Amino acid sequence: MRRYLFVDDNLDLAENLAEIVADHGAACELAGGGAEALARVERSRFDAVVTDMRMPGLSGAELVHAIRQVDPGLPAVVLTAHAGDADLAAARREGLLAVLAKPAPIGRLLALLDVARRDGLVAVVEDDLALLDNLTEALRLRGFATVTASTVLDTDRLGPTRPFAALADVRLPGGPDGAAARRLEALFPGLPVVAVTAFPAGAPAGARAVFPKPFDTAALLDAVERIHAERKDSP
Repeated sequence: MRRYLFVDDNLDLAENLAEIVADHGAACELAGGGAEALARVERSRFDAVVTDMRMPGLSGAELVHAIRQVDPGLPAVVLTAHAGDADLAAARREGLLAVLAKPAPIGRLLALLDVARRDGLVAVVEDDLALLDNLTEALRLRGFATVTASTVLDTDRLGPTRPFAALADVRLPGGPDGAAARRLEALFPGLPVVAVTAFPAGAPAGARAVFPKPFDTAALLDAVERIHAERKDSP
């Protein structure tokens, strides 16, 4: 049975949401704030955490950051009534499965929780923002969280996260072909990098796979699935 933690200073709202999810066969726990939630994560293993953004004490963004120090692989969904909240940018840098508007869209939340993967963070480096959005959504539908960058230099800010794989365009602003992949490999030694590119000749020699643009998205996602399965099966 999958286990989820719901965090909101309005416990009535959290309890209502948890009851709906529990009716679909999951075990759900509640926390009325960030400190209580963090204590629960420290002593229990959850399949995902669903947290409000604005709370007294630890905000949702601060909670996700603190959780990353305790359980880096825990998928996190943030709920917010303030789409323009500046803290959301900080939360996204930690690697979120999704940001959902309050009141939570139940069908969407249930679908995300059903597929949420522990240790499922993928770094996506792509300067075509429409393609970047499409890739992150396609990964999300298979339960993978993402952190993103759009230039070679942007890859440096991914350092505090722990992706298990990366999708990286070969030709990006800020460096020669393949520079983003090389930076990722320096930041995360041994990280499998999948190159997505209109210039396959420039793909780094160490790339796990190369997908020339336009590529088959399903095949690309299958490659990510295989890498994740290898991580799970490794001792």
